[in-house]
Amino acid sequence: MRAYQDMVYSTAARITGRDGPAEDIAQQVFLKAYENFAQLSTSPAAGGWLKTVARNLALNHATRYRRRWRFFSEMRSADDDDAEMEIPQPEGEVAGIDLDAETRRAIVAEALQKLPDHRRLPLVLYHFEEMSYDEIAQQLKISLPKVKIDIMRARGALAKILAARGLTAECF
Repeated sequence: MRAYQDMVYSTAARITGRDGPAEDIAQQVFLKAYENFAQLSTSPAAGGWLKTVARNLALNHATRYRRRWRFFSEMRSADDDDAEMEIPQPEGEVAGIDLDAETRRAIVAEALQKLPDHRRLPLVLYHFEEMSYDEIAQQLKISLPKVKIDIMRARGALAKILAARGLTAECF
């Protein structure tokens, strides 16, 4: 099970966008794994089971707070939807350097945390959890067009954050 702890935590952290809830979710996942140890100890699909449980628990957490982030996202007008988001200043030491996979992951994770929840969550579910637009819409109980728009806007906001650090999509 130790081999999967980073995967479980990173799945929960990407979906929740916060370390505290991700740690709690990871603990819950491994408690569930302990309860099902007899089946999991010999199963070649244990990693997939753990990832699915982590994703589902993180989505449950996000769904509980969905009403809160929906309220705040609807308070903002469509014109200034991403205008108030703080974008970090460029960091010259990162620009133009060949980045290893671990550094790229850390930069993307940091940039994802800067996105508002209503943008980050559909983007993470699509790109990292490989859910379809339809699955995301069903899971988050939002319309399919809203999922597509949120992902498109999240990609744009993420590109701005990465560009402010002197990075482009080609770096990734």
